[in-house]
Amino acid sequence: MDKVIILRYSEIHLKGKNRMFFENILRRNILEKLGKFELKTQFSYGRYVISEYDPEQENRIVSALKTVFGLFSLSIATKTTADPADIAEAAVKLCSETKGTFRVTVNRADKTLPYTSVELAKKTGGAILNEYPDLTVDLHDPDFTVYIDVREKNTSFVYSQSIPCAGGMPIGSAGKGLTLLSGGIDSPVSTYMMAKRGLKLTALHFWSYPYTSLEARDKVLELAKLLSVYTGTTEVIVVPFTKIQETIHKYAESNYMITLVRRSMMRIAEKIAEKKGCGCIINGEDLGQVASQTLESITVTNSVIRKLPVFRPLIGYDKIDIIDIAQKIGTYETSIKPFEDCCTVFLPDSPVTKPTLRRCELNESKIVNYDELIDEAVDNAEVFVVTEE
Repeated sequence: MDKVIILRYSEIHLKGKNRMFFENILRRNILEKLGKFELKTQFSYGRYVISEYDPEQENRIVSALKTVFGLFSLSIATKTTADPADIAEAAVKLCSETKGTFRVTVNRADKTLPYTSVELAKKTGGAILNEYPDLTVDLHDPDFTVYIDVREKNTSFVYSQSIPCAGGMPIGSAGKGLTLLSGGIDSPVSTYMMAKRGLKLTALHFWSYPYTSLEARDKVLELAKLLSVYTGTTEVIVVPFTKIQETIHKYAESNYMITLVRRSMMRIAEKIAEKKGCGCIINGEDLGQVASQTLESITVTNSVIRKLPVFRPLIGYDKIDIIDIAQKIGTYETSIKPFEDCCTVFLPDSPVTKPTLRRCELNESKIVNYDELIDEAVDNAEVFVVTEE
């Protein structure tokens, strides 16, 4: 009998003839995540099994696997044969510290075996009661459940717990995206949520030095590193944004400052997305949260995008919901560090909440060499690569 870890995938089982495509990507991501451990992996019959690992590394392996998008759950199990006596022996050992009530649940994938699921459950339950007479069977609401998964090729797994994993779809199965990553609470959460849907992400940050500090830039790199636990190795592109903001501030109406800054960001984002082969742009806008996130503001901001979709996964979320996710994924404490990003530079007293496209274009027409400024920012972008430790 061997100790193993059983992995179960999430939505992939709903896929049809192209399921193998998603399974292969998930397998690749699992192997990449486990690269620093000495172990054996087996992928067959809809089960991924980790074996021959150092028991002292078990908690670290489980923690790593829980962050792999595409995995639904995992179980630490005993691998044995399909012989009822071997299964019962494993189940008895599993119940060594059990108190109160229990039940046995059997899944028999191999229908050629000379017993039914009910018969195996009864036999195993009887062996447990013989060894631990103080236990009681409760089929409806037990304190403890023994799960038996009888597979093909004379193999069975006996376990007691399913540990939830990240869910979603495997990173890379949905293509590539460019995510706008500021130093706030929202954008790391929107990045996480789109990675969970299978996007391999490149991050884009706008940096307005010296109005924003070196610490502000490093804060974003720290956020990207925290996210890399889920997203994998990530490129972070830092765009020098000072000259554009200064120019907009010089020529434009002050109450349109935020709107015009957002429009320039989207222009730059689309150019970089195309250079990087990204099929979409992602940002952390939440409808009605601030002046730049009203329906009218989003409309005029979006109007500069010509080729790519813009995804806003947080658009209908309450701030409390976003904070809850940020705390769960470990980005919240870094996000609230007091280093301001470029969105706080040259803030007007009364930003427009219902901008019009005509006024935006009129303001932009006053800016000399506007297109050249955009191209210069793209050309002078600096690339950082962050990886999970």
